[in-house]
Amino acid sequence: MNIKQFEYKPLAHYSYAIVSKGEMAIIDPERNATQYYAFAKENKCKIVAVIETHPHADFVSSHLQIHEETGATIYNSKKLGADYPHTSFDEGDAISIGDATLFAINTPGHSPDSITIVAKDGDETSLFTGDTLFIGDVGRPDLREKAGNMTAKRQELAEMMYDTIQKKFKDLPNDALIYPAHGAGSLCGKNLSSDNSSTLGNERMGNWAFREQTKDDFVSTLLDSQPFIPSYFGFNVDINKSGAENVRKAIAKVPFQYHTSVKGLLVDTRKEAKFKEGHLPGSINIQATSENDKFETWLGSIVEPMEAFHLIIEDPSELHDILERVSKIGYETQLESVITLGTENLKQSADLDLEDFKQNPSNYTIVDIRNQSEINDGKFFENALEHPLNELRDTLKQIPTDKPLVVHCAGGYRSAAGSSILEKSFKDTTVFDLSENINDFK
Repeated sequence: MNIKQFEYKPLAHYSYAIVSKGEMAIIDPERNATQYYAFAKENKCKIVAVIETHPHADFVSSHLQIHEETGATIYNSKKLGADYPHTSFDEGDAISIGDATLFAINTPGHSPDSITIVAKDGDETSLFTGDTLFIGDVGRPDLREKAGNMTAKRQELAEMMYDTIQKKFKDLPNDALIYPAHGAGSLCGKNLSSDNSSTLGNERMGNWAFREQTKDDFVSTLLDSQPFIPSYFGFNVDINKSGAENVRKAIAKVPFQYHTSVKGLLVDTRKEAKFKEGHLPGSINIQATSENDKFETWLGSIVEPMEAFHLIIEDPSELHDILERVSKIGYETQLESVITLGTENLKQSADLDLEDFKQNPSNYTIVDIRNQSEINDGKFFENALEHPLNELRDTLKQIPTDKPLVVHCAGGYRSAAGSSILEKSFKDTTVFDLSENINDFK
């Protein structure tokens, strides 16, 4: 049994291929299916199965596209209520992939329809735990109150997670390898390790969820201080339940225009410095210039599902990559166009006099746009107003505009977006981005 882990860093997502004797199964695939086809060709094997551990909230899966293009059978829990052709895969069911046998365990907690896949080949056991069991943590239980075939309250799911951890893994060996669907940086949990795999024995020793504790204590710990829920999460659950359109067809529908100007909701993906040198008035700067940029997360947190928008890129050579990134969260359907900028009607952002700000902070209104959990851990400026970035478009009217505004986050990436949102809304108030200079105040 050969296992390949694929990583999509901007969303901290792991997907997998299992290969044995000329057959291959794909688990929790991301939107770009071609990488799995390339791996199948390299290993001279046929893709016969694609398995969804649950309908994912943070990315759009390519399971339906893989089925349509390869004939592979889609497997998932009958509790998912999938709207596409599939075969139920629940506790007691098994699939053969060459010499390997894949079993399903129903492991509710992150979602009511979550399964864990147990893959066995001789003495080797591997667990594909989806968003149920992470390295160092378990999946958050608060994403299925409004989306999916089965909805459940967070308290109910947290109690299910306790029972899952207590009962569902107890008969599996310590040397079983654990392959989760996410690592550090994902919003599907709160304390995920940067390790991309582990063993069940290591998790039994080091993962807080396995320690001896009452259900009430477990539930309290799990529900405490979960990160914010991006706007697009429920939207993606519903897409994945229905099955997404072939990504190549979907992004081909988006028009591109060179050196032009458009009106509407504008998302400028260029580097912060380029944006500040000149941008279309009203643009929001959500940078997408490297895989370290959390572009997909913040696009889906700032722009609402079904809200039409345009994208601005620096160069036409970036077109394919930006469309791929937008498609990861299914937002290509609301993307009206992608453009590069001309030279007319561009606005510059104001430059902050850092020394004056340091000496006279009371002359400015400081806006802290970090996540609420970060703010709770401590503030950089005692009098800063708290407006987390994911809520800023809704709460900005509460911000006084009698002084210049200084926007900060923890490192500079988010404050570029936050300051541009305020600049768009407060045309008569100067807005400054503290950017990386926040490091002077740590």
